[in-house]
Amino acid sequence: MTIDPQANSRLGRYVETPVAGEVVRAFVPPPLPPKPEIDILLLLDRLSAAERALGRLDGAAVLLPRQELFLYMYVRKEAVLSSQIEGTQSTLSDLLRFETEAQSGQPIDDIREVSNYVDAMMYGLERLGEFPLSLRLIRELHARLLQGGRGETKNPGEFRRSQNWIGGTRPGNALFVPPPISELDACLDAFERFIHETESRLPALIKAGLLHVQFETIHPFLDGNGRVGRLLVTLFLCANGVLRNPLLYLSLYLKTHRADYYRLLQEVRESGAWEAWLEFFLDGVAETANQAFDAAVRIADLFTKDRERIAAESDRAGSTLRLHELLQQNPFVTANGLVARTGLTAPTVNAALSDLVRLGIIEEITGRRRGRVFSYRAYLDILNEGTAPLRS
Repeated sequence: MTIDPQANSRLGRYVETPVAGEVVRAFVPPPLPPKPEIDILLLLDRLSAAERALGRLDGAAVLLPRQELFLYMYVRKEAVLSSQIEGTQSTLSDLLRFETEAQSGQPIDDIREVSNYVDAMMYGLERLGEFPLSLRLIRELHARLLQGGRGETKNPGEFRRSQNWIGGTRPGNALFVPPPISELDACLDAFERFIHETESRLPALIKAGLLHVQFETIHPFLDGNGRVGRLLVTLFLCANGVLRNPLLYLSLYLKTHRADYYRLLQEVRESGAWEAWLEFFLDGVAETANQAFDAAVRIADLFTKDRERIAAESDRAGSTLRLHELLQQNPFVTANGLVARTGLTAPTVNAALSDLVRLGIIEEITGRRRGRVFSYRAYLDILNEGTAPLRS
């Protein structure tokens, strides 16, 4: 009996390649979609739950009075979490204070990396309106992600032209060695073709899960692969109309379950265990979407209650409500910044700040008499959930 080698192409192949004075076995993944085909019936319940959660989140975002504001903050939370997985120690508060030009508590390089992630994400979402999701766009995102700071030496915007590896102190003891340079172009070409193919008729969520693993396995850049790979999930779902608003970001789920995440990636490579990975991925989509929905509802409720308190109890409700509006855009403010942004006088701004402190809506966090910084603590508490840096 003749066995068709294409009948089971879930398993990749290894290529011996010389790296840094030693010969290592680099892994070359098979093209997507997997064969035998993904068992959609096995995943149907999880797929339905994930799609329902995404639909509910999309609906909630439309109902929010300031959905662009929720997106603004949610993008920043994802940037912090995705960068933490790569080793930065910045928190969401660090980033927001940095953007307000208030004093920051973390190394500037850490905050720059997170700020670059925000820039790359927003750029990618804007570009999708005029340009398809493609290798070219992925390189453009990478260039923005690594601009300035520690990433400048890692060829921003260029696919690697040297061998990399994951885990270990050298290629010879690495956990995983991605495709060698001789195979990289073919892997990337097949990856891009799968982004746009329709013959498999796979649901977009399933394709997003497959693309994420394939990108991580190809590992086409010298640095920033994880961040780009996580960003691709949301960009792909937006490009395919699954999300109207780019509110699905998986970094908190992957950060919380990082041991399972890395194990499942490796099991796909070693044994073609795509269904196990997709179960994990779809559970993460549902959990993440439900968390975002809950946060959106709680934030909207907080803003409504605080506006009502200001209207009822403030001695200068008009100016105080204007400050509250700006606090929704950035929960860290300074008096000078508010004067510049509102056109109100310094005495009026300071009186309104005092009102907000008295009502317990904001608090002063520096303890200084000059250059004081005020924070919208209850708002920050919702945004900050899950964003403590990873322990080393």
